[in-house]
Amino acid sequence: MKAIWNDTVIAESDETIMVENNHYFPVESIKKEFFKESETHTTCPWKGVASYYSVEVYGSKNIDAAWYYPKTSALANHIEGYVAFWKGVDVKP
Repeated sequence: MKAIWNDTVIAESDETIMVENNHYFPVESIKKEFFKESETHTTCPWKGVASYYSVEVYGSKNIDAAWYYPKTSALANHIEGYVAFWKGVDVKP
């Protein structure tokens, strides 16, 4: 799977995990030069507290376009640290 934004592959992996129609990418598969930590946090009732990254490619920013769970609940420990995308990031094979 590839995550693409602004015509650039920002993550790529053959080992994503599908949860609630989102592909979660292993953290080592993201191209860290395009990711900036965000102050945003949200809570999922069964996964835990999510943290966010903003994606920046060639000067264009996509605020809070990626999220991950640094510490999940027991029900979601299989995606702990994995990164998922939204806000126009195209995820495809």
